Amino acid sequence: MKILITGGAGYIGSHLVKQLLNTNHNITILDNLSTGNIETLNTIKQIRDFDFIELDLKEFKKVDKFLADNNFDMIFHFSASILVSESVKNPLKYYMNNTVNTTNLINCAIKNGVNKFVFSSTATLYGDVKNIPKDGLHEKLPTNPINPYGMSKLMSEQILQDTASAHSNFKFVIFRYFNVAGADINYIDGKLSPRIGQVVQNATHLIKVASEVALGIRDKMAIFGEDYDTLDGSGVRDYIHVDDLASAHIRAIDYLDDINNKSDIFNIGYGKGFSVREVIESMKRVTKVDFRVNIEGRRDGDPATLIADNSKIKEMMGWMPKYDDLDLICESAYKWEEGII
Repeated sequence: MKILITGGAGYIGSHLVKQLLNTNHNITILDNLSTGNIETLNTIKQIRDFDFIELDLKEFKKVDKFLADNNFDMIFHFSASILVSESVKNPLKYYMNNTVNTTNLINCAIKNGVNKFVFSSTATLYGDVKNIPKDGLHEKLPTNPINPYGMSKLMSEQILQDTASAHSNFKFVIFRYFNVAGADINYIDGKLSPRIGQVVQNATHLIKVASEVALGIRDKMAIFGEDYDTLDGSGVRDYIHVDDLASAHIRAIDYLDDINNKSDIFNIGYGKGFSVREVIESMKRVTKVDFRVNIEGRRDGDPATLIADNSKIKEMMGWMPKYDDLDLICESAYKWEEGII
């Protein structure tokens, strides 16, 4: 199968590429390198070679020609802006980059006979759910994004659904990510030695920030809000290791290949949550560093709790996580940061 991966030089996309390179699929990465990293691509090319094109999805004519010149069977679409707080301050950037560019990519896929599409969405589009079901947020819950980032993704989901309704040979899988964290699970001489990880500068992801503080790259970090309706007052999230997330995308290939399977939406998370305070304690435990943590006010657009009900993806795709241990997630993130300083 010939597969295109947009945003394949980024954090999540590169971990999928890493796993795909151990299959027989033909892989092409499209990335504008605004947040993706060329060194990441050079590292995973040691597994085997793949094609790469530096191109921005906003260049509609070039994207259309690129798809016309290649006979892709499937697209994994990762390219997006992802910072919730930034989306509140600059919503147009998010609607243009996330929704408009995605719409054009879907249009180009239809025009050029690419009939399988996997879309990276987000759990933030559920909004601030007041009465969370016992087993977590499930896919049939109403969506109610409370920030432009979540809304930009929800709009793209709707466009995919409408497109599939209008074109019977077009099928999609939408994955709603919970909090992705960690780095490449790779052992050398029995020691965890990640080859790739999150390289974005000034990242806001909690576990990456905690890793950098433990290493002295940052002198402190903050807990944003201690008055949420949670057990310890800090926000609770379902943290999923990036390699487990990538493995779900591998499952999507077989899922979409099966003519009996219909387009669908799946949560990807572990079905359990950890508070910000618990994550910080885990990082301190695995690094043996008691770093400085300040308390600050809530950030705009942050719900109190986001935990996945992952029963659907387990049942329909047979996906099972392998790295659902908070200490392992924190250790892999820390080891990655340690290896690149």
